[in-house]
Amino acid sequence: MRYQGQISEWNDERGFGFVRPQVGTGRIFVHISAFPPGSLRPSPDDIVRYGLGHDNRGRLRATNVTYIVKRQLTREQRLRVPIFATMVALTFLVLVGLAVIAGSLHRTVIVVYVFASIVTYKAYADDKRAALTGHWRTKERTLHLLGLAGGWPGGLIAQYRFRHKTKKVRFQVAYWLTIGLNCAGLLWLHPV
Repeated sequence: MRYQGQISEWNDERGFGFVRPQVGTGRIFVHISAFPPGSLRPSPDDIVRYGLGHDNRGRLRATNVTYIVKRQLTREQRLRVPIFATMVALTFLVLVGLAVIAGSLHRTVIVVYVFASIVTYKAYADDKRAALTGHWRTKERTLHLLGLAGGWPGGLIAQYRFRHKTKKVRFQVAYWLTIGLNCAGLLWLHPV
């Protein structure tokens, strides 16, 4: 028998959440493995159809979940990059560019930052796509190393553009630490 409900909670980092049944009360556990391979990740307010089963401890859980209505982002939401992320990244790149123009830094520094930012942006985009489709993920260590190597401006924009890794506290602490280390290295090259 198939039932209908709405995703009421979803923890994307842990890959599970709960469905609120359309009929009745309570909530039903749902794991990402209950969704078809390659489907989009669930989010609160998605309307789903599901079967019922039990886990190995006899607890009720949703099985064979399919979307009836997948919440769609508006065009404006898809295109919006938070101003903070964009301004921080662009301000930093402009300052580095001005230091190159003033002769305080060699021009390869700005080239490295721009190239590393493009590579890092793409790495975040690929990792987000892999997270949504259930494919092989980019290691967080790799994303941090790319940021440390100068790609953090691109990584910052990508995090907010794709809503990726922005809520994972441990990742964010390490990410901002790499920014601090990268900026310290730049200041070592170009003392104020």
